[in-house]
Amino acid sequence: MKTIIFIGTNKSGSSREAIKAAEQLGYFIILFTKNERQIQQREEYKDVHEMILVDTNNFVKMKNEIIKLKQRGNEILSVVSFLDSYVHIASKLCDEFCKNYTSTRAIEMMENKEETRSFLKDQSYTPKFAIINPGDSLDSVIEKMTFPVIVKSPKSTGSKDVLYAANKNEYMRHVKILQEKNQNETMIVEEYIEGKQYLVEAMVHNNNIMIAGIIEQEIIRGKRFIITGYGVLVDPPGFLKSGIEKVLNSVVSEFNIKNGVLHLELRSTGRGLKIIEINPRISGGAMNNMLKAAFGFSLVEETLKLYLGDTPLIERKEKNHIFTQYVILTKKGILERVTGRGKAKKSPGVVEVYIKPKKGTRLTPPLSLGHRYAYVIATGNNLAEAKRHAKKAAKEITFHLKEDTE
Repeated sequence: MKTIIFIGTNKSGSSREAIKAAEQLGYFIILFTKNERQIQQREEYKDVHEMILVDTNNFVKMKNEIIKLKQRGNEILSVVSFLDSYVHIASKLCDEFCKNYTSTRAIEMMENKEETRSFLKDQSYTPKFAIINPGDSLDSVIEKMTFPVIVKSPKSTGSKDVLYAANKNEYMRHVKILQEKNQNETMIVEEYIEGKQYLVEAMVHNNNIMIAGIIEQEIIRGKRFIITGYGVLVDPPGFLKSGIEKVLNSVVSEFNIKNGVLHLELRSTGRGLKIIEINPRISGGAMNNMLKAAFGFSLVEETLKLYLGDTPLIERKEKNHIFTQYVILTKKGILERVTGRGKAKKSPGVVEVYIKPKKGTRLTPPLSLGHRYAYVIATGNNLAEAKRHAKKAAKEITFHLKEDTE
């Protein structure tokens, strides 16, 4: 059986769409998961042919499971993951058990924000930053910086452990909070960049760089930086596109990526584009579906082709203005019911409505991107209209909560 092993998946979003795409392409799908609930909810994963409960943080245990599968007769074509935590470990397993068309070393470096910053420190698109090692004097580190700054863990994903400090007191408090949470780990402090933020989805095949999408992001700054809106730019301004291409070419060259998938988050400033983050995978959440709605191709399907040694095709079959609006909450509680889904679906321009939590789930104001509880993808005659449609439909959705007594 021609088999693809997936390490981890979310219930929805890009990681889930990738499994569906692999099944539709005719492969035997095995999911390695440490989530016992997914095993219990087996019927909700009909496109997964086999689930194996294993510690997905344990390389040796997964390796042993793959050896058993090979002895059983499964032909392992690829080991992949579309989740932050496992892209690197999947690539390492692929090195051992099948032909790996991507670079494990490049993935490993991009997964670590400290290593990425240090590796690209001489590039004009790298913000000013400093590394805080355990035992360092916090005063001496911050002397090199100007407020406001961002304090973050090098392993942060989904806006977790990324904190804004307007002054020295906030800086000291944030560093101590992160040090208590991540003992004996380094921290990064970097300049806070003002400006519009863009997300760039890209793929490299045989050294050829393909941009799958340039997306303008809307961000709110509460306790964390939470992206609540995504506008797909069908025809980005020339200066923006050329600036992005220049940065992307440099990143791909520096990391020596011959084949691979990555996304960049950049801010546009008076000093040019600055990289906020690089990740060696497609963005999660609604990204695949919004690009499909905008341009008619499935980025996860083309990513799988790349991983399997086939030729991916990032070709625009259509050009639709698309905006995605996420729904977040301002108070916490236990979900009793959700209303307005039907009205949202019937709103003008709506392409998709997705609501994540089930009744009885404990909900909270956002401390990470995982605390966004619904989204609406909408289209329009232009981006402004698509945005209005998405926001209007999203307002129809109401989460009814009861008080959380715990």
